[in-house]
Amino acid sequence: MVMETLQIRMNKQMVGNIDSWVKEGFYSSRADCIRDAVRRMFWARQVGTISPKGNAVELIRKTRKILSRRKIDLDEINAL
Repeated sequence: MVMETLQIRMNKQMVGNIDSWVKEGFYSSRADCIRDAVRRMFWARQVGTISPKGNAVELIRKTRKILSRRKIDLDEINAL
């Protein structure tokens, strides 16, 4: 399969997270990790977890803003 080449810019924290996952063996390379993230985004939109209409980035920003105002029990969330 012939693949297109893309150039992207990411902040150091995102690249650091990707590099950690590669180092830990979750992914074989940065590209593999990013491809998986894009696949998951497409899948999430198709099954309805993210609305296919509108700007998903803006939806996530609004959701983060709402959640930042709430007291969240991470132990409860992690237990799900």
